[in-house]
Amino acid sequence: MDSLLLSFSVLLLAAVLISERANRTVLSTAVLFLLGGFVLGQGVLGVIDVETGDPVVGGLAELALFSVLFTDGMRVGVHDLRRAWRLPGRALLLGLPLTLVVTAALAHYVAGLPWLESFLLGAVLAPTDPVFASAIVGREEVPRRLRHLLNVESGVNDGLALPIVLVLLAAAAGGDTSGWQLAEEIGLGVLVGLLVPVVVVRLERLPFLQATRALQPLVAVSVGLLVLAVCQATHANLFLGAFTAGITLASLSPGLRHEFEQFGELVTELLKLGAILVFGALITPVFLFREIDAAGWVFAVLALVVARPVALQVSFWGSGLPGREKVAAMWFGPKGFASVVYGLIVLESGIGLSDQLFHLVGLVIFLSILAHSSTDVVVARQFDQTPARSTT
Repeated sequence: MDSLLLSFSVLLLAAVLISERANRTVLSTAVLFLLGGFVLGQGVLGVIDVETGDPVVGGLAELALFSVLFTDGMRVGVHDLRRAWRLPGRALLLGLPLTLVVTAALAHYVAGLPWLESFLLGAVLAPTDPVFASAIVGREEVPRRLRHLLNVESGVNDGLALPIVLVLLAAAAGGDTSGWQLAEEIGLGVLVGLLVPVVVVRLERLPFLQATRALQPLVAVSVGLLVLAVCQATHANLFLGAFTAGITLASLSPGLRHEFEQFGELVTELLKLGAILVFGALITPVFLFREIDAAGWVFAVLALVVARPVALQVSFWGSGLPGREKVAAMWFGPKGFASVVYGLIVLESGIGLSDQLFHLVGLVIFLSILAHSSTDVVVARQFDQTPARSTT
């Protein structure tokens, strides 16, 4: 644990010091932590000693995903979903299922997995995370329409994919998991995510209970922690609880959402970078070149360059989205923390092919972080020469 903390601190300092240069080049904080974990892990230097079964791995990944889903929900409240929903709606309601299906077909015909496990793998890899392509969603030269599309899509698809993952995992486990129990966990998670923010917002609006301006960001933080605690105490699904709570809080109190924005995203970024470091430490040379065969590598590449592009090409048919923006949206579907944690959930489930599924998930995420984090600035610069930008 001491070596992990020291490694994280050194890499964090290095990432902060080169962040200005990284903003203008193909350097990436995510790649730095991923490669740092790979080099410092047991497969190379042996500085970081972690394994997939270690509590720190599951705990950090779980906490990071909870924070990600809560922050994503805060970023896309109900009002945002109602406004300019046309393109994100196509990506979520048509693009997400199609990505899942195409990925499943590739897993079955290329990697040789049975259909049920193929669909489970497709569900795990369907969500996207544009934080690994931050130059696209964070640069003013990129059309606002494209940034809004990627932000809303990534903010919602993690939560949409989770119930599918849980249902398919229960089916793959056979009789080990009760359908009623699964439904209860999902429903209770959504209920907790709805009720806790409603109660807190009503309390916060009472004159004698208002928080000072300096402590406003902690109101949203306290909501997140309370949802986490209640979900764990009641065995509710904490990920759906986090996602629902974020959307509910942002919808009921735009002011709290604004106050939380910078603070919450910094906390989430720290947790994400910690999870990337640990994840990179798990990706050993043996993992990459002995435990995954040639068919697995072919599947991983096709999952990135075929599945999402095909799905979004169909989804945006007749939408009027300019070709350059369409290509950027089709390419920037990086796999992130949702897929990491869903893969760990599959691994810990103990189903027959859990180990093989986790290896394939890990390889796709590894390649995705390298590919998308090193091309975001290059693609963003292409829009800098665009004479007119859409504001719709």
